[in-house]
Amino acid sequence: MENTKDLAFDTFCKLLLHTFISQTEHTSRAGRKRRDSFGMFDGYDSCSEDTSSSSSSDESEEEVAPLPSSLPIIKNNGQVYTYPDGKSGMATCEMCGMVGVRDAFYSKTKRFCSVSCSRSYSSNSKKASILARLQVGKPPTKKAKVLQKQPLVAKLAAYAQYQATLQNQAKTKAAVPVEGFSWGNYINSNSFTAAPVTCFKHAPMGTCWGDISEGVRVEVPNTDCSLPTKVFWIAGIVKLAGYNALLRYEGFENDSSLDFWCNVCGSDIHPVGWCATSGKPLVPPRTIQHKYTNWKAFLVKRLTGAKTLPPDFSQKVSESMQYPFKTSMRVEVVDKTHLCRTRVAVVESVIGGRLRLVYEESEDKTDDFWCHMYSPLIHHIGWSRSIGHRFKRSDITKKQDGHFDAPPHLFMKVKEVDAAGEWFKEGMKLEAIDPLNLSAICVATIRKVLADGYLMIGIDGSEAADGSDWFCYHATSPSIFPVGFCEINMIELTPPRGYTKLPFKWFDYLRETDSIAAPVKLFNKEVPNHGFHVGMKLEAVDLMEPRLVCVATVTRIIHRLLRIHFDGWEDEYDQWVDCESPDLYPVGWCQLTGYQLQPPAPQSSRDSQSSSSKQKKKAKSQQYKGHKKMTSLQLKEELLDGEEYSFLQGASDQESNGSASYYIKQEP
Repeated sequence: MENTKDLAFDTFCKLLLHTFISQTEHTSRAGRKRRDSFGMFDGYDSCSEDTSSSSSSDESEEEVAPLPSSLPIIKNNGQVYTYPDGKSGMATCEMCGMVGVRDAFYSKTKRFCSVSCSRSYSSNSKKASILARLQVGKPPTKKAKVLQKQPLVAKLAAYAQYQATLQNQAKTKAAVPVEGFSWGNYINSNSFTAAPVTCFKHAPMGTCWGDISEGVRVEVPNTDCSLPTKVFWIAGIVKLAGYNALLRYEGFENDSSLDFWCNVCGSDIHPVGWCATSGKPLVPPRTIQHKYTNWKAFLVKRLTGAKTLPPDFSQKVSESMQYPFKTSMRVEVVDKTHLCRTRVAVVESVIGGRLRLVYEESEDKTDDFWCHMYSPLIHHIGWSRSIGHRFKRSDITKKQDGHFDAPPHLFMKVKEVDAAGEWFKEGMKLEAIDPLNLSAICVATIRKVLADGYLMIGIDGSEAADGSDWFCYHATSPSIFPVGFCEINMIELTPPRGYTKLPFKWFDYLRETDSIAAPVKLFNKEVPNHGFHVGMKLEAVDLMEPRLVCVATVTRIIHRLLRIHFDGWEDEYDQWVDCESPDLYPVGWCQLTGYQLQPPAPQSSRDSQSSSSKQKKKAKSQQYKGHKKMTSLQLKEELLDGEEYSFLQGASDQESNGSASYYIKQEP
């Protein structure tokens, strides 16, 4: 026994001098795939005869796709709308002064021409929203341009609102401590749980986070010390929240008085043994240095057999934050003013894999769009022509100096599909997340079948007559669903605008419209073992204002579909997002990458939301920004035709996908 203790002591001394840390190999376990309940809706597939066919992929920018002649056409300030009910009447927007068709206006009282104007109007009392947007350099009233061809009065009203915002900025600045928000305090004070880094494969270290968990030991700066030089001490992870860890210095036992939060990927976090190899001093904290006379013996006992970071951890972090997209690269990206087409844009900046794209024709570089480099909204130059997608030709005849096309291999690849046999056809019905109202899953129609598995989708009842708000989804997209998906999973389905036969029944609607449902077997049924659970915290992009990354919570999980709630805001601003969306990030991502995090709205803003949101109703705009709303979620008691079906909740434990923690070798 004496020999064993001496050997252990000698081993630890060598560890301090030579960083004697052994690697424990771990084998990753393959993620399990779950079956879903899509197959329950095959009965809808044959409700009526299929009378439509695939369209040609050739289309120029000037071509207009007609809608059924049975829909009345309404013109509103240069924009053409169609509504099943054909209601008319005029109204004036209280925000921008725009005069238009009353039925196309937002809210029950029809006070605003769009949800953007409604939100901008109420943002005077929503101090958090104003400051959050000013933080990133743009006034919130920028969204007053959400409708095309606005009259001069609209621009003047927007400018007046902007001036008022600037005048009030000094008064409201104290209301939102943007820089003072602390994830650690927020997690601790509310006992929240954060989604693990392994849930985000696109984020730094997402695929090599491994077994970093509570109990892992690291070497960190010792802040409880009176020495003039920087010294270090060993600490253990008490709690993990995304990239952030709550650390406790060795020797404090159950005393949490000096616990502190830090980012595990930060430059001051090192594996045990780093100080020995780097010549840095290990000094116990002043508060506890009297507890032991032999600190080496104490550390031998505490560290033998414990886990630490791998020696190359910092190198892996650095490598995972290298992004292939560079400034001045040209790409094709969705036109936020006409969703049905793409435009050429240039990469202006890259932050954490997120791209600020400036449309090529923007002379002052203010016409921009934010998205992740793996977003399905961006493509290589020539993509639109290759699949038959609409494309806005640039007035610029040649590339500007220094601009060059991004290589095609940099973009996210979609799954290959076989469209030779039974395939999607024009006119087929389905359910889809509304790109202009991400809190809603709506009744939708396939308007055009493109090449390589791409589809143009229109939201029934509120489409522009020229198809300018059609949206391109791939056949494997997790944002489109078979008929009946919402009902079987107890999600509120948004019926076509003006449809009066409520509650909405798919069988009746298919017969009335003489259409058929898209075959269930054509939809993406893969459900990855994503690891998310209801209540988990994360950082999420506000896709209706995509330059903003906000504090958010997972509030519901249906298979691979997540409902994301923005903390401090009304449920109407929630978003349905895929579990593998590149617009979701671990807690601490903004701090790690240097991106601005938008904190939860304070109580004053929440009260304002509560009073204003009661009058709100879903509306559509022609620009891919500006919050939309869906009515509160209602769980339906009846399933399809009274039959009983089972469905999965879609949440499961995340399996380890690699080894990123090492064990300190225990000598026999």
